[in-house]
Amino acid sequence: MRPRLAATNSGPGECVDGLIERVTFHNEENGFSVLRVKAKGHRDLVTVVGCLPAVTAGEWLSAEGNWVRDREHGLQFKAVQLRCVPPSTREGIEKYLASGMIKGIGPVYAKKLVAYFGDTVFDVIDQYSARLEEVDGIGPMRRRRIKAAWTEQKVVREIMVFLHTYGAGTSRALRIYKKYGEQAIEKLRANPYCLAADITGIGFKTADRMADRLGIAADSFLRICAALNHLLLEATNEGHCALPIEDLISRSLRLLNEPRSSNPQPVLAQSQVQAALEQLLARRELTLETIGDIPLVFHPVLQRAETIIAEIIHILARQPSRLPDIDLAKAISWCETKTGKSLAPSQREALIRVFGHPIVIMTGGPGVGKTTLVDALLRILQAKKVRCLLCAPTGRAAKRLTETTGLPASTIHRLLKQRPGQSDSSSSDRPALQGDLIVVDETSMVDVPLMSRLLQAVPNGAHLLLVGDVDQLPSVGPGTVLRDLIESRVAPVMRLTEVFRQAAGSRIITTAHAIRNGCLPEQPTGDELSDFYFIEREDPAAIHRSLLELVTTRIPRKFNLDPIRDIQVLSPMNRGALGVVELNRILQEQLNPASDTKTTIQRFGWQFRVGDKVIQTENNYDKEVFNGDIGILTAIDPIEQEATVDFDGRPVTYDFGELDEVSLAYAMTIHKSQGSEFPAVVIPLATQHYLLLQRNLIYTGITRGKRLVVLIGQRRAFAMAVRNDHSEHRYGGLLSRLQTLASP
Repeated sequence: MRPRLAATNSGPGECVDGLIERVTFHNEENGFSVLRVKAKGHRDLVTVVGCLPAVTAGEWLSAEGNWVRDREHGLQFKAVQLRCVPPSTREGIEKYLASGMIKGIGPVYAKKLVAYFGDTVFDVIDQYSARLEEVDGIGPMRRRRIKAAWTEQKVVREIMVFLHTYGAGTSRALRIYKKYGEQAIEKLRANPYCLAADITGIGFKTADRMADRLGIAADSFLRICAALNHLLLEATNEGHCALPIEDLISRSLRLLNEPRSSNPQPVLAQSQVQAALEQLLARRELTLETIGDIPLVFHPVLQRAETIIAEIIHILARQPSRLPDIDLAKAISWCETKTGKSLAPSQREALIRVFGHPIVIMTGGPGVGKTTLVDALLRILQAKKVRCLLCAPTGRAAKRLTETTGLPASTIHRLLKQRPGQSDSSSSDRPALQGDLIVVDETSMVDVPLMSRLLQAVPNGAHLLLVGDVDQLPSVGPGTVLRDLIESRVAPVMRLTEVFRQAAGSRIITTAHAIRNGCLPEQPTGDELSDFYFIEREDPAAIHRSLLELVTTRIPRKFNLDPIRDIQVLSPMNRGALGVVELNRILQEQLNPASDTKTTIQRFGWQFRVGDKVIQTENNYDKEVFNGDIGILTAIDPIEQEATVDFDGRPVTYDFGELDEVSLAYAMTIHKSQGSEFPAVVIPLATQHYLLLQRNLIYTGITRGKRLVVLIGQRRAFAMAVRNDHSEHRYGGLLSRLQTLASP
């Protein structure tokens, strides 16, 4: 809410000039700033509010505007025009350098530098940086870091001013600099739409607003092509590998004919979009292919990835088994003696299939013995010196695979050592994996691009075992790989359905299977202890209150669990009072409140504090952290402008400008929780989530809990989700390609 301002009797067009003592607030999205200024003619500091692309304590401020009296904050100068220039006084220079804007310089070194070089310090850093080593404590390494940070901040500031001038938020200026370097502004002037394609968090509309101000016409070929590419990229976030050509054109027309500004603009016709699309197809930047009588438009990379999957799966399925000849009856008996676990007939049959086929798919819900079967297989093969590689899509899933088998497992990304810029469609730059059997767990999470890269690395003669629960949500990325492989029947499928006696004692497992079969689960009676509860609350506010009480007090006390590390709130959606954004805000205040001793930083809509639970939201191959990895923020360094997150004992450092890769994780969407398990899971359910209330969503959420699952909400919403077995169709061609190659 904007502050209510009451004008004083001061006339318009007044000026305030002075030294910025403190930046109380700066919003990097819109530039709104609250500044405390040592102004000429004023004994006390004055408050100036207005918009600036970037601002740092110590700069000299010139402001034009009017004095107003805010009902809450008192007298302020509301600026309609602000201008900042670097400081020229020793006091200002020291404050400027001490502000943390230049990595490697904090208050201590700021004082030393100004004391030694005086008001020439900026010129020294910029042109004679070798002289910095004359200052006590600055060696070659720190000097190089200061020089690099000085150069970076100058360019980043220029980018921020450019973005602000042309109507875009400045928060991702560092990411733009790292992507395009010192040529960033030149590149953006030529094609602002590259932002939507290359920079996470910047969409087509932001780029289009900039293009409008740069004078790029509404009916330009550049704009129409950018819209087509953006919509196909956006479709991958919905799980599609392609879009029907009619759907793509209609989406493009809606997007392109939205008002860009207050000025009238021409209404684009369908023929203009079709003409641009035809040129993109002719240049092979996009491809058109008919799948099942539907003409689909693909990005070539995804089309090629689908083709690679189908071809390699087909080759694997036709190869003879190359595992050693084993007396399986004897081997199974040996394994049962070693583990003390007897294999059921269905599990024995499954083992025989694995040994008889080079690719096998194993699917089934919780408690049906997938883990026991994989463990038995690996024990037998290890005894025969067969090289086994284990992997999963996420770090948590890989860690769980290690815990259940006793063998090292890694994420698929780490197994492949995938680096940014490597080809997705060719394995010539990537050596084959060194293994005879490759086991992939949680395969339902694997999307088309990742499966393509994995299959290209499978060595000739190796066996592949794909394990996953096809009834869970499909991958966050494009495609439905596991479902397509099963439906194509190109490889043997083992669907385990028998819930074993030990697992049948868990209400989490019996509830999950009941939901999978479309049935509402039974409730525990009386004081019966259980690992699954449904707490009925009709009012969303009551759901909210009960959830906070459970997470902060009742579950930690009853089950001796850490509320931050052990309890995970899973919500069907991001927005709303019961969505992830609001729940994270309130849970952070309850579980990790701000204090004078706790370092805090505000970035990208989140306030991060030391001790926060955070989640990685995109793959970062340089840092070797991947979408869905969860960690604890352990340090914030305002001088180096870095934050450190501990991911299961591995510290990872982020520049402040890279914190758009992480978000708070006290609550997360059920989609983001795939591949993870938590000691306790709490899920709010309300009819306000009706668009996402689906059986596979609730099933996936419930199967994330190990010791305890609590659903809180409206019984009607729970029933809606269990009854709704409809899942959104994903456009692509993998199933068709698999079936075509498999047919005689």
